[in-house]
Amino acid sequence: MKRYIASLLILLSGIFHTGAADFQWSAPVDGIISTENGAAPKGFLWISPDTGKVKALMFAFQNMSEETLFKMESFRKRMASSGVALLWIAPGYGLEWDISQGIQDPFDNLIAALAEKSGHDELSDVPLIPFGHSAQATMPWNFAAWNPNRTLCVISYHGDAPRTNLCGYGRSNVEWGRTRNIDGIPGLMVVGEYEWWEARITPALAFRMMYPQSCISFLGDAGRGHFDLSERTASYLARFIEKSIEKRIVDGKLLKINPTDGWLAARWHPSETLRPAPAPQERYSACRHEAFWYFDEEMATAAEAGYAETEGKRPAWIGFVNAEGTLMKYNPQSHCKTVAEIAPDADDTFHIDAVFTDSTRTELSSMRDKSLIDVKYVSGPAVPLGNNCFCVDRGHPTWKNPRRRGRITLCAEAPSDTAFKETVQEIEIIIQKPVLSVTCTHP
Repeated sequence: MKRYIASLLILLSGIFHTGAADFQWSAPVDGIISTENGAAPKGFLWISPDTGKVKALMFAFQNMSEETLFKMESFRKRMASSGVALLWIAPGYGLEWDISQGIQDPFDNLIAALAEKSGHDELSDVPLIPFGHSAQATMPWNFAAWNPNRTLCVISYHGDAPRTNLCGYGRSNVEWGRTRNIDGIPGLMVVGEYEWWEARITPALAFRMMYPQSCISFLGDAGRGHFDLSERTASYLARFIEKSIEKRIVDGKLLKINPTDGWLAARWHPSETLRPAPAPQERYSACRHEAFWYFDEEMATAAEAGYAETEGKRPAWIGFVNAEGTLMKYNPQSHCKTVAEIAPDADDTFHIDAVFTDSTRTELSSMRDKSLIDVKYVSGPAVPLGNNCFCVDRGHPTWKNPRRRGRITLCAEAPSDTAFKETVQEIEIIIQKPVLSVTCTHP
């Protein structure tokens, strides 16, 4: 059956675009040369066929979870309903969004080129939504600071606070200056439970106190790690965007949010049990220095519901088994904790066998049934076929990138139940050598 699917995909590759099959238009970022592949990055644009006029453009540079989100069917449906277009740029650049490096004009020109190609002339003028994960998570805040009149909202995913001193890319942040700010622009910082670092949260709270007109929301991604992006979290991101459109775009104008019209809710910590109740800002009685802003009761209570989901539940652990039936090495010091070199089958497919382990990741565990585990695509040259099986996608934009060629990030996930929290574990797959010169796309 697996070989039949792969053969079908090879036939279909002549019909669909390769690598960026999920995007209808592309254009180079003229004026930028990527250090990864020595060529201009390329922007890939998706607009729902049902969209008459685009209301906003969400964009992200290639890292990891940006690709996950932008290809997620449920998220695309929500964006289509709101008239939001998606722009993914690969390879990524502009980690700091330092405009002294000449990055603004090439970006603006890219949007203009895609507006012409797509026939959506309004793209050049619609409000923008910068989104970034990890190393790209500082960029959204800095983009907004230099483009406050065209930024609808900001989403920093598993990453950074505005003006953080702990940038995901590991270098110093850019200086905004005395008068530059993001007042009235809703921003959302998301941090996963299994990547928790208090030093990343503190600057966000300090920023709120330093800039009282800022609108900084926070979502503790309960039960989640650094690489993964759940349907529940994607739904929260979609609602944040929908609220931004509802509250800010009025009669064609982009209005600022007054933070005093919103709600406050206490910051979350994974070890907490008792929490003060969220409330409208004027009635919030807990410590305001330890609280974040939310649009309204709906957004505050949705965050609280996610925290309650993990309360009192036990953790579980996931590992991966190789072809010989032994557990793969788990390296707690590595970025991706498990790395595996895989030679695909003759039809360019491969299967990932994920299991539950003990807390040391050295012994198998029977605490949960391994059939609960679903291995999901995160990023890189692969297409999911179902049942934890994948096909190598040699038409993916990373395949011609020496730094990323043949590197695929996946995440094994198990849902919560009455006893256990959600469990996630990433794995990096390195394709050993080419097998077939084929391209793979969604069946």
